[in-house]
Amino acid sequence: MTAWEDLVTTALLGTDRRPPTTGGPRREAPVALLDEAAVATVRRRAGLRPAPAAHRPEPTPGDPRPALPAAAARRLAMLLSDRPGTAAGGRRGTSPDLMELLPQWLAAANARGFAAPPQALPALLDAARGRTDLRAAALAFAGPRALWLARLNQDWRFALRAAPGGGAALPGPEDTDGIRQLWQEGLFAERVALLAALRARAPESARELLAGTWATERAEDRLMFLDSLRTGLTAGDEPFLEQALSDRSRNVRTTAAELLSALPGSALAGRMAVRAGACVAVDRTGDRPVIAVEAPPECDPGMERDGVVAKPPAGRGERSWWLGQLVEAAPLSGWPARLDGRTPQEIVALPVADGWQGELHAAWCRAAVRQRDAEWARALLGVPGAPEAAGPGAVSLAERAKLLGTLAGDERAGWVAGFVAAHGLSEAFQLLGVCAVPWSAPLGRSVVDALNIARDAGSYPWSFSGVMGLAERCLDPSEAGRLDALLAVPDEREDASPGAGGYWAEAFQRLVTTLRLRAAMLTELDDRAP
Repeated sequence: MTAWEDLVTTALLGTDRRPPTTGGPRREAPVALLDEAAVATVRRRAGLRPAPAAHRPEPTPGDPRPALPAAAARRLAMLLSDRPGTAAGGRRGTSPDLMELLPQWLAAANARGFAAPPQALPALLDAARGRTDLRAAALAFAGPRALWLARLNQDWRFALRAAPGGGAALPGPEDTDGIRQLWQEGLFAERVALLAALRARAPESARELLAGTWATERAEDRLMFLDSLRTGLTAGDEPFLEQALSDRSRNVRTTAAELLSALPGSALAGRMAVRAGACVAVDRTGDRPVIAVEAPPECDPGMERDGVVAKPPAGRGERSWWLGQLVEAAPLSGWPARLDGRTPQEIVALPVADGWQGELHAAWCRAAVRQRDAEWARALLGVPGAPEAAGPGAVSLAERAKLLGTLAGDERAGWVAGFVAAHGLSEAFQLLGVCAVPWSAPLGRSVVDALNIARDAGSYPWSFSGVMGLAERCLDPSEAGRLDALLAVPDEREDASPGAGGYWAEAFQRLVTTLRLRAAMLTELDDRAP
């Protein structure tokens, strides 16, 4: 141990347990320790040997974007300084959760093209470090100065990894020599960023670049590179993807097959249509037509080459596993002709024999999501007010949420509003999460009405905390005025949970406060006056 470390140890243990090594009998031990520490401090400072000056960092790059309005800059500092916490007893109180509003503030600031205040960059990078969901918006708002800072602080290195090419500028589309050099000599992250950027600008050039080195790439790298072809996927990618079906990596083959099945006119989609069509047909021998299903008896090599995984997961039967993959990859546009010219709505309404309905409809759900087929999605979603909340085709609310993603924003919000009006909020949380923010007026009214009904019914208030949190972030701020009537503590019913009325009033007060705060945030960002 050095002399300084010995002094620190003595201070931590206490001079009674470990007296200092110097000092006479007339000196108190604590005073002797402090004197010795003072001498050691002077010795350390005076004895520092000169060394070559460190390389000075390059000046920070400029940011040409306009500065934030003063009020918006103060609001950003307030949002970044908030720390999550709860009041006594675990109750959130009526104060808004400012950190949950930061993503919306960043999105609004980015949409208006503002630059981040330099003094806010450290706190902004710290917030993005702790929350991965903030990183993309936070780094876009922070701009080039954040990357400059990240090179000086190890804690902020994630910003360099998140930036294309590790924070370095990628060559432009006209710099063919620079593109080829970076592709051949760059680090893996730089190559992934280059391929993604090039795919967004010139899909054919990105595919040709990948094809040139495909045979020499590692299997895990080929999988990552292949995934970039999802952007701008067209029929022109089919020959390359057909070649990837013979890859020695099963994961690569599966991904190539998935991409090809998203192209309804591809040869693989045609092969899958033939296989799936042989398994599903209309049976007219009974009193009314039903869909008959005959699952494939085996998974032959051709099916495996086209991406069918032979071994099912635990708890799944082999034949049903193979059937689901065939139907999922077959073009949905071919089923009306196969099933006597019926529309998707009529097909979904047909009964399915021998208990195959759940498996068949679930596969059609996955196909509708993969092929972005809104007509089939509507058929599988069914009417939002139907008695069964599970719907005619979707086997879970998670699948319904994915199907809603294929619809336009207004249609999606209208469907969820009808679902909430018919079934309440207990099963609507996942569905609300896929709706655009701010919620449309009909959807917002449905949610508020359902919360009001739950409150009047004496429902357990904590069961709706997730929906209430969503409403704070997603309800249109203009709806705040409609909620004033819900701020009073209601008369509690005899069968209500004890104290529920106070919790409901507190939650609605927090909702109103948050909505008004969101409205003020937008006003501040729109105010460009000094």
